[in-house]
Amino acid sequence: MDGLILFESLKKKLSRTSDKLEEEIIEEAKQEDNLQEETGQKRSFFSFGRKKEEEIDESTLLETSEDVPSETEEEKKSRFWSRSKDDEEESGDEEEKPEEEKKSHFWSRNKDNDESGDEKESEVEEEEKSHFWSRNKDKDKDDSPEGTGGLFSFVREKTISEKHVEDTLWELEMGLLEGDVAMEVATEVVESVKEDLVGRKIKRSSDITEYTFNALRNAVSEIIDIPGKSMTEMIEEKKAQGEPLVVMFVGINGTGKTTTIGKLANYYLKKGYTPVIAASDTFRAGAIEQVTHHADNVGVKIIKHQKGSDPAAVAFDAVEHAKAQGKELVLIDTAGRMQTNTNLMDEMKKIKRVSKPDLVIFVGDALTGNDATQQAVKFNEAIDIDGVILTKADADSKGGASLSIGYVIKKPIMFLGVGQGYDDIREYDAEWMLNQLFSEDEVAVEE
Repeated sequence: MDGLILFESLKKKLSRTSDKLEEEIIEEAKQEDNLQEETGQKRSFFSFGRKKEEEIDESTLLETSEDVPSETEEEKKSRFWSRSKDDEEESGDEEEKPEEEKKSHFWSRNKDNDESGDEKESEVEEEEKSHFWSRNKDKDKDDSPEGTGGLFSFVREKTISEKHVEDTLWELEMGLLEGDVAMEVATEVVESVKEDLVGRKIKRSSDITEYTFNALRNAVSEIIDIPGKSMTEMIEEKKAQGEPLVVMFVGINGTGKTTTIGKLANYYLKKGYTPVIAASDTFRAGAIEQVTHHADNVGVKIIKHQKGSDPAAVAFDAVEHAKAQGKELVLIDTAGRMQTNTNLMDEMKKIKRVSKPDLVIFVGDALTGNDATQQAVKFNEAIDIDGVILTKADADSKGGASLSIGYVIKKPIMFLGVGQGYDDIREYDAEWMLNQLFSEDEVAVEE
């Protein structure tokens, strides 16, 4: 999972939204002679995700900031995947020094110039230049008026108006659509951001970046957080009733449905449950052999009939086997079929009617973007799905399907496939997803 590049494209577009709005307002203030440069460096768009943690105890940060060692690459990766890890480690970054320390450094530098000569000032300036360019790249110099560090205040308070955000939000909507975000989702995000920003009072340019960050994060948070029970909770509930949880998987060929079933069997086997797999794809040549291969690899029982037999009968037998043997989970594989194939959809309805699954899960390929969303819509209309698993999320730099699919069909994403191995699957968590989209870790967002 170290290679996850989910949202790489969207992260760049969100950052650019903030930059463009800031450019618009700064340019207007400049024309109004309502602009003055401040000391310090411009904060990045994503740094505002750590603002609250930094403000909890500034005195502690001032005492310890120089003592905190730099993180190694392995530590960064470990922190990236841990949802529960506190963000305090990041307070050691020199670029996020508290404001009082920056001011102290600024005045001491002027004093050193008088006392120690040009050599010390030159050393400090070279260090600041190196830090500035590594942080903002050449683009930020060009975007900032007069080529300065890009941190400004307004002589007279500015108010963000619809005129300011009109072009910026149009670019945001186009960027979201290019990132395979569904039209209705892109529209919802843009409207939410507009409502959040228009009318905001701003005193300095950093306010613009912070407000834009928060507006975007709030909008996306509402989109991706679809309530629903986890599969693990449902297994426990059924176990308490002395029944297995029956899960039926649907989707078209090529999305990784059968491999996902093998991953889930392995996932729950390691959690102490005993799954059984039903080979109800009796139509496709080699399908029974393929799912048998996965079952053997992870070490779970498979129920199968001959090729061409009734898929519903296979599912029924698997459920009866689980009940008789006290197994907690039944995973039913079905034939991959196009959502427009009426006959096959009717067959799938029969499997559902006979096996009475507790969950019907649509398995979609994250790389297909809007196609995956439209497939989910059609399957939901035909058979009423309960949740979604997205495969190949580790290779999806756009992230449009992950952002859209749950909101469009109003059903939760339950798992993400993040690699080829049996361990490469993770339970979906909206907060984790939000942090991937609004974090500067692991992905460089500069163009």
